Amino acid sequence: MSKRFGKRLREARLRVGLSQEELAAKARLHRTYVGMIERAKRNITLSNAESLAKALGMKLFELIRDL
Repeated sequence: MSKRFGKRLREARLRVGLSQEELAAKARLHRTYVGMIERAKRNITLSNAESLAKALGMKLFELIRDL
């Protein structure tokens, strides 16, 4: 599931035209953490997933739907 979430996160980030650094800043997370999530090297908490979704202008359920 981590790989699918990471891929979905990267696709959503690129769709809105943000770099990992820009997304991390908007979500108040570290840039390397976002990269590790996208590469499925770290597990993500629901609160951080929600922060990323908000930074992307999405609801959390839209980001995790059909994983």
